[in-house]
Amino acid sequence: MRNTLVAVGMASMLLVAASSPTAAHHGAATFETGKQITLKGKVTEWIWANPHCFLKFDAMDDTGTVRNWVAETQNPVSMTARGWSRSAFKVGDEVTVTVEPAKNGAPVARILNIVLPSGQTLIAVGPGPGAATP
Repeated sequence: MRNTLVAVGMASMLLVAASSPTAAHHGAATFETGKQITLKGKVTEWIWANPHCFLKFDAMDDTGTVRNWVAETQNPVSMTARGWSRSAFKVGDEVTVTVEPAKNGAPVARILNIVLPSGQTLIAVGPGPGAATP
């Protein structure tokens, strides 16, 4: 009986230890949550892949220097439900991107929303299309 309890206890600890890196991966500790910046730029690449989609775009910073930003969002399944698609962006598209920037000042961010050349807004965080409003 004692050996069974020890085995169950060890298995439980291993399960908790193994799940910790997974939970950390989906955290927002890298980004300045609550701080939003809006950038206008040109798409250089759209990566539609698991576990995250990435938009790369060139935008001018406060000093007038053009930087290539890498902005992430959720997985393709989640983004499809929000109206995004594999063909949402083409290289050279001019977009307006609202992001939460990285804390370290690198041109890395989490996408909040994007305004396409057509004027359509794609929302990445918060209530998606068709969500009820109170």
